[in-house]
Amino acid sequence: MRFLSALPFLLGASIADFHVNIPEIIEAVDYALNEFEHWQHYNGPTGTATTVLHSTATAKPTATASPSCAPYWLEDIKHQGISAFNPDKTYQVFRNVKDFGAKGDGVTDDTAAIQLAMTTGNRCAPGVCESSTLTPAIVYFPAGTYVISSSIIDYYFTQIIGNPNCPPTLKATPGFTGFGLIDGDQYQAGGVLGFGATNIFYRQVRNLIFDMTAIPSTSAATGIHWPTAQATSLQNAVFLMSDAPGTQHQGLFVESGSAGFMTDLVFYGGLVAANIGNQQYTMRNFTIYNAVTGVNMLFDWGWTFKSFNIQNCSIGLDMTSGGSAAQSVGSITFFDGSISNTPIGFNIAHNNASLPPTAGSVILENVALNNVPIAVQGPGGMVALAGTTGSSIIAAWGDGHEYIPQGPTNFESSIQPAQRPESLLVGGAYYQRSKPQYSSTPVTQFLSARSNGATGNGVSDDTFALQALFLRSSLTGQVAFLDAGTYRVTRTILIPPGAKVVGETYPIIVASGAFFSNMNNPQAVLQVGLGGQFGYVELSDFIVGTQGPTAGAILIEYNLRGTGTPSGIWDVHTRIGGFAGSNLQLAQCPTTPTVSTPPAPVNPNCIAAFMSMHITQSASNLYMENNWFWTADHDIEDPNDTQITIYTGRGFYIESAAGTIWLWGTAVEHHSLYQYQFANTQNIFMGQIQTETAYYQPNPNATEPFPPVAALNDPNFVTSCAGVAGNCADGWGLRILNSQSLMVYGAGLYSFFDNYSTTCSNAGNGEACQSRIFDIEGNVRNINVYNLNTIGATSMINQNGASLASYADNINVFPDTIALFRTTGTT
Repeated sequence: MRFLSALPFLLGASIADFHVNIPEIIEAVDYALNEFEHWQHYNGPTGTATTVLHSTATAKPTATASPSCAPYWLEDIKHQGISAFNPDKTYQVFRNVKDFGAKGDGVTDDTAAIQLAMTTGNRCAPGVCESSTLTPAIVYFPAGTYVISSSIIDYYFTQIIGNPNCPPTLKATPGFTGFGLIDGDQYQAGGVLGFGATNIFYRQVRNLIFDMTAIPSTSAATGIHWPTAQATSLQNAVFLMSDAPGTQHQGLFVESGSAGFMTDLVFYGGLVAANIGNQQYTMRNFTIYNAVTGVNMLFDWGWTFKSFNIQNCSIGLDMTSGGSAAQSVGSITFFDGSISNTPIGFNIAHNNASLPPTAGSVILENVALNNVPIAVQGPGGMVALAGTTGSSIIAAWGDGHEYIPQGPTNFESSIQPAQRPESLLVGGAYYQRSKPQYSSTPVTQFLSARSNGATGNGVSDDTFALQALFLRSSLTGQVAFLDAGTYRVTRTILIPPGAKVVGETYPIIVASGAFFSNMNNPQAVLQVGLGGQFGYVELSDFIVGTQGPTAGAILIEYNLRGTGTPSGIWDVHTRIGGFAGSNLQLAQCPTTPTVSTPPAPVNPNCIAAFMSMHITQSASNLYMENNWFWTADHDIEDPNDTQITIYTGRGFYIESAAGTIWLWGTAVEHHSLYQYQFANTQNIFMGQIQTETAYYQPNPNATEPFPPVAALNDPNFVTSCAGVAGNCADGWGLRILNSQSLMVYGAGLYSFFDNYSTTCSNAGNGEACQSRIFDIEGNVRNINVYNLNTIGATSMINQNGASLASYADNINVFPDTIALFRTTGTT
């Protein structure tokens, strides 16, 4: 969760919410809403629909369904998922829009039928409900063309999924009204977002075509409005817009939130393909044709762009919002991409005199240019980096502050590219792989958890049924399908090599009972392979959690080693407390900021887990994407999202000796000792990692209630904090020990609170929430960090006990930013 939302009037927070007031972001969002008011309040067309392609333009595909479409297993499988703790036992999780009256014939107006599929069952609606896990849903679209005349309003905890074999089309009528063909967070009366954008979790949209071509080109129409937070994604979508001169269409609009992940999106035409602002994001594999501006940045702290292919635009990426005197874009990291037939590749506002000093930090690496005369344009039309009318490659270029490892040095120039480990690359670019959807797998090759004896009711013991299911998947090659539900387990579940597991709208496996309750004898909940075992797995779309006090639970332990195609974990999350059925909600675990701890003891009923995820020493060759490991800071079911206090010992620990691990769009939050820790490992890629320190610290600090375990390389705050002023013994955001070749392409390490007070992170208050946040110890080599953003930490980087970088030297829009940090050689 985050604390971006500031003014309730702007970002949709209720009066009772506890979000931090961040004037810099209030101003940026306010500016964006004012500038794009016509899109926000789009009430119908102006002009006549026309399409005029540029002479070099790429023609749009025709948005029509294939007459013969392969069946998709998700449409045909028996749907028996449940919401275990919803009092309505008839609640329907899976909704095929055709069962609610949609025709998909390209003629009938299907708006009302689709919205009925979305809303049925007293679901969590914008403006009515803050958040809930009680009403999850899949809204499914078979192949077809679905005509809509107004926005489809998205609800909380919804996956909108089309048939990937023949992606269905949402086709707007010429008279369409609304903020997006899909409005992911509908504005309410008074300009209030229906959901607080930084609290929108657990949602997806995938396999859709957004067709706006019938809307007049002069109309301010939007494909999708998507302010959102963690555990959310857009995947495999196409946006068709007018590219006529003067077009006002935009494909994607994001103005706030704390996300997030998107992949495999294609845009044709428009004034702006992607008009975006958020705290942080990972986006990869976008293709943009014929837009005026490919990507327009509204604001950010850190944004990671991988494998963007931008063609036939006027500007590839524009990050000049606010101008040089008041930049609102914090940093971008753009790599393994290409831009062609575009006069200006990147438009920036940064120079030696721009403000804030590190705002507009840029890292470009391995970017191919073809007919891009100006690669980077600076303020006033200055050419910061010349391009070419031919072909060239930007090996590496950037601007901002650098520490190699000492600094700061202000730079705007070419830089040495990162020393990329060969094991992480394919054709010189970082390996990437989209979540499998099993589009060609017949329904007979899926094994339902509920059909194989599991209940998913959150009460019965499903240990043996799940174990049998995963063993059967491993032995037969069939895919284990976790129907929606809450699966209570009382012993470790082994996922053997060869298993494939996919969930239906984020089912959750919860650890419960005495077996998981001893922090001196921790036990894995999900154990992927045995120690030293060789093999391959695919896991996607489910959650692992706990039920009650389980102080010894390691939620995911990964042991498999491999070669060749890496194992994959996509959209698998941990959620510890704060949800129905967890027995770790407001009633059990209220905050106690006025009670000093110690001498008062920690509430033993709220010591919930030992560790979120452990990649062990023998493991290797693992691809992870869009994973959020969250110890709850608030009760999702509470009408006011009221804060709670849950204790989890450790976040994400990687000690793989061989490494070869990819982390795309991962986040780890609110664990006691650290969020990410890497020890005695190597060859790891990270794309926009994000952390938050536990809000209760330093009451108690990180030494309570989990004592350090030397065998796990836990930090010893008693010794390391000697002589350090301030809140030294708060959990580390990122800790690296005796490791090499760790490639960090964007990092946001945040500490907003001091015992639930945000005064320490307010601008101008000295970043006093904690003394240190990023730790490097021992012998390290080739640690490469692009665009490190920290909040609330006095020292941004510490190495072997010494501070290398102070926040005061690196002020940005709200965080503090170092564009380039490297250690070279052995230290």
